[in-house]
Amino acid sequence: MLLSDFLKESTASLEPLYPAKEARAIVLQLCEARIGTKNYTHILNPEYEVPEKALPGLQADMKRLSEGEPIQYVLGHTEFCGMTFKVDGNVLIPRPETELLVSEAVKLGGMFHRMRIPFGKNAEPVRILDLCTGSGCIAWVLALAIPTARVVAVDISEGALEVARNQDFSAELKEKGALAPEFVKADVLDPEFHLDKGKFDLIVSNPPYIKDCEKAQMRKNVLDYEPATALFVPDDDPLVFYRAIAEISSRYLAPEGMCLTEINETLGPETAAVFKAAGFSKTETVKDFYEKNRFIFYSR
Repeated sequence: MLLSDFLKESTASLEPLYPAKEARAIVLQLCEARIGTKNYTHILNPEYEVPEKALPGLQADMKRLSEGEPIQYVLGHTEFCGMTFKVDGNVLIPRPETELLVSEAVKLGGMFHRMRIPFGKNAEPVRILDLCTGSGCIAWVLALAIPTARVVAVDISEGALEVARNQDFSAELKEKGALAPEFVKADVLDPEFHLDKGKFDLIVSNPPYIKDCEKAQMRKNVLDYEPATALFVPDDDPLVFYRAIAEISSRYLAPEGMCLTEINETLGPETAAVFKAAGFSKTETVKDFYEKNRFIFYSR
């Protein structure tokens, strides 16, 4: 089968779910991952044939995609902050918007590290807590990007923690002399939440924040495949996770520590008010590259 024909037929099968341009991009991404072609192979080489032995696998992949399953789950991985992360239906697919939060967290962690350099071998490591870690993408990036970082990452889902623990960055850890994050099963909404890990210089979180009433605006590939418990909050209490995170932060944040959390763009002032009420007088809402409220800095 000619690659050009496969692209045409496969793109058409996805157009009921995606705009034509996006559908084509998904098929091109699949072909690059599975058979090593580029998005221009069919143009430079119109006679290029899909390898016969690869065709059954590609057709099986396309069946999953045409049913709405995200390309990231079909391939089993996705890119985030320049790193490749394993993903499956136990975890959310990391979004580009969250990279902005991570970028700011790396800056803060780096600042804490530089402040301690004069102490030499006696310098305390930068201690980081990641709440609602999911795939572990935030925890792993911070562990590898911030020298001396000691990262503890929490999630309620054992399936998510299994994915997070099994991210393979052994080569990067060895190269940088870094430590892998410690992944802990815990429910941030549990009033008895407890961590015997001391205080943290930096607390980050990307909790569930999409209101149930917003489901109607979401695509099938999100609603049917990504874990609802990691996405949605009840309409009558959309800030439930932020109250819990504020309380946990008040207990586990070091005196000079700082925090960041991703938020629902429609609830910026209300979310900031939660942290102010919890005693975090320095609270700032930050917009993303679409000029939408995206995350909050908060500290004492």
